[in-house]
Amino acid sequence: MTLFPKRKMATGVLQRVRGGFSPAKSRALSAGNLSLCVRGLSTSSNRNREDSWFRSLFVRKVDPRKDAHSTLLTKNEESNLYKIQFHNVKPECLDAYNKLCEDVLPSIHADKYYPCELVGTWNTWYGEQDQAVHLWRYRGGYPALTEVMNKLRQNKEFTAYRKERGKMLLSRRNQLLLEFSFWNEPVPRDGPNIYELRSYQLRPGTMIEWGNYWARAIRYRQRNREAVGGFFSQIGDLYMVHHLWAYKDLQSREDTRNAVWQQEGWHEVVYYTVPLIQHMDSRVMIPTKASPLQ
Repeated sequence: MTLFPKRKMATGVLQRVRGGFSPAKSRALSAGNLSLCVRGLSTSSNRNREDSWFRSLFVRKVDPRKDAHSTLLTKNEESNLYKIQFHNVKPECLDAYNKLCEDVLPSIHADKYYPCELVGTWNTWYGEQDQAVHLWRYRGGYPALTEVMNKLRQNKEFTAYRKERGKMLLSRRNQLLLEFSFWNEPVPRDGPNIYELRSYQLRPGTMIEWGNYWARAIRYRQRNREAVGGFFSQIGDLYMVHHLWAYKDLQSREDTRNAVWQQEGWHEVVYYTVPLIQHMDSRVMIPTKASPLQ
């Protein structure tokens, strides 16, 4: 509403009121109260604008983006897709399960007919017990994954492996992952090592913020070559981050993690990333004989 309609409305009100006063008083009332009324309406309008501005300070503004978060966080020049598998094995079957995997998985890894690589395979040592964890890489993204799955359906050895494996499992689940652009690509390494898989369930909408902090923070964790790989989920549990670390033993893990707190800036990374987390857990894992990461 502009000022002129407000002035007209105020004048009408005063004309009705001053009918009961003398001409002199009416003129005084008209001049004085009209000015007060208009100033009051103007003040109210200004206050509304100020209140609107004040409220805007507490409204989170979202900048429109034309790129998916996965595009902003990954290595754009590569199209690697990862699959992580969690198999909960019957306790009495774990040795037989490991032997079965050792007989079959390395042959798929070595066969160029399948555009995939076995990055690592482990048994959980501390964390969820009697569990096997497998990490696969598909060079070529989703088309490579589809090609591998279609070819394995025709592989009689793999079909027999899946049937025998099913008798040994209590449950299984998997996730499809992409790798963060600022992390190392996992490559085979000699052992013996233990591996820690730290998994973070983030609050929805915070993946970019997490990536921005860890893009700077990863340099603090490179001194002992402990950083193996960093991934975030695309299918499965969403807003899930996995960091994979390698240590010589548990004491080496403790010493390395304590030392990083002496580096300027690390405490700030922890301070700002902890509120982004809904849930987190840690697995300490031992590589099996078939694992390229030893």
